[in-house]
Amino acid sequence: MGKPTGFMEFERELPADRLPLERTNDWNEFHEHFAEAKLQQQGGRCMDCGIPFCHTGTLISGMASGCPINNLIPEWNDLVYGGLWKEALERLHKTNNFPEFTGRVCPAPCEGSCVLGINELPVTIKTIESAIIDNGFAQGWVTPEAPEKRTGKKVAVVGSGPAGLACAAQLNRAGHWVTVYERADRIGGLLMYGIPNMKLDKTIVQRRVDLMAEEGVKFVTNAAVGVDISAKKLREEFDAVVLCCGATKPRDLPIPGRDLKGIHFAMEFLHANTKSLLDSNHKDGNYIPAKDKHVIVVGGGDTGTDCVGTAMRHKCKSLTQLEILPRPADVRQPDNPWPEWPKVYKLDYGQEEAKARFGDDPRGYLMSPQKFVGDGNGHVKEVHGVCVEWTKNDSGAFIPKNVPGTEKVFPADLVLLAMGFLGPEETILNELGVERDPRSNAKAEHGKFATNVAGVFAAGDCRRGQSLIVWAINEGRGAARECDRYLMGSTNLP
Repeated sequence: MGKPTGFMEFERELPADRLPLERTNDWNEFHEHFAEAKLQQQGGRCMDCGIPFCHTGTLISGMASGCPINNLIPEWNDLVYGGLWKEALERLHKTNNFPEFTGRVCPAPCEGSCVLGINELPVTIKTIESAIIDNGFAQGWVTPEAPEKRTGKKVAVVGSGPAGLACAAQLNRAGHWVTVYERADRIGGLLMYGIPNMKLDKTIVQRRVDLMAEEGVKFVTNAAVGVDISAKKLREEFDAVVLCCGATKPRDLPIPGRDLKGIHFAMEFLHANTKSLLDSNHKDGNYIPAKDKHVIVVGGGDTGTDCVGTAMRHKCKSLTQLEILPRPADVRQPDNPWPEWPKVYKLDYGQEEAKARFGDDPRGYLMSPQKFVGDGNGHVKEVHGVCVEWTKNDSGAFIPKNVPGTEKVFPADLVLLAMGFLGPEETILNELGVERDPRSNAKAEHGKFATNVAGVFAAGDCRRGQSLIVWAINEGRGAARECDRYLMGSTNLP
């Protein structure tokens, strides 16, 4: 808790974001920062609730209620309120290897389950988390911590996203020699190339990677396991292998005209944009431009939002986002009670920018694309869509049904498919003989993380399917613990 009566004395406040039309002129992070006194005041709103759902991470109705990595939120809120920033950092690092990532891009299920949020606005947990770690780096408190002794055991971690990095950090802490293999040219996976720079500045990612390298973790880039390096060879050369290779197989939209030029998966667009930005500040031209184009984004999730924000910075001519689901309600509904994740309408940063420029939220709800139409030269010119309604079929499942007479035509020079991911790519799993679950993910029990192949573990999106960064960290830490137990017979890792 913070101040016992703080929740009655202080209103929830968030640092302002940079103005929408201003921030679309660059690729810098769009959040501003609070003064220390203001942050302490916000920490003081953490009440002595007695039921701190914020750090439980319990799954309710299929979604996290509270923090999946069990951050000790009331404790570090209290420490921040008392001005004990170094102690707050120590508490934060007990459960979270990378608070600088989660403090920026996590959707904050902790805030959704905050007890204060039952009838007031919740504590600004995410903002405080980010401030704790940023202050820690600024003060020089975050330094390399190499293990005092080595076990002699070698572990290969495949994939350098949040699960892979968390796993590597913990295994290195246990004293094992850890090598992380990444197929891209930079370490970070989703953190580096999947999330745009204005949400997570890549210097923040590289800062942590450099720190881990100083602690003894070895990173190998441009190394696609199963292509450049044999997965079986890794198994022979290392005492254990942990698969953290993500769920990178995108969901396609197989409708007429899909083969037209100008239609891309979201990650093609986002990856190329960030790589070109980092390589040359876009001077090399090695990205998919949206400048002066009518852009259609298919999909209403976080990836779709990132496509919107990126296209806005390219100075697109128009932007429309098609979402097959209905518009969420403005407030919690009776069937979505606390402490469930609040399914309410939100104007995210990308949509806020599009609204500021074009006059309205770019999302078209309950809209399903039916076909792509070309310009006669093999390039997309239009997206034809229709409104849908969700009805129950004979088995009781909700399915979308087209509504006759609601057809719409959208001009389109660039179409970005952001409809989620189906599961991991199969090359590594097939080569190692790893069993799959019914959704094609690596079959490994949560909490155990061991696959059917001895010495091979799986964590993150390749095991649970597309999910949150905070879940990836949870799984990476858990896989490290169980891998350590496999190697040593017991473990001291949390």
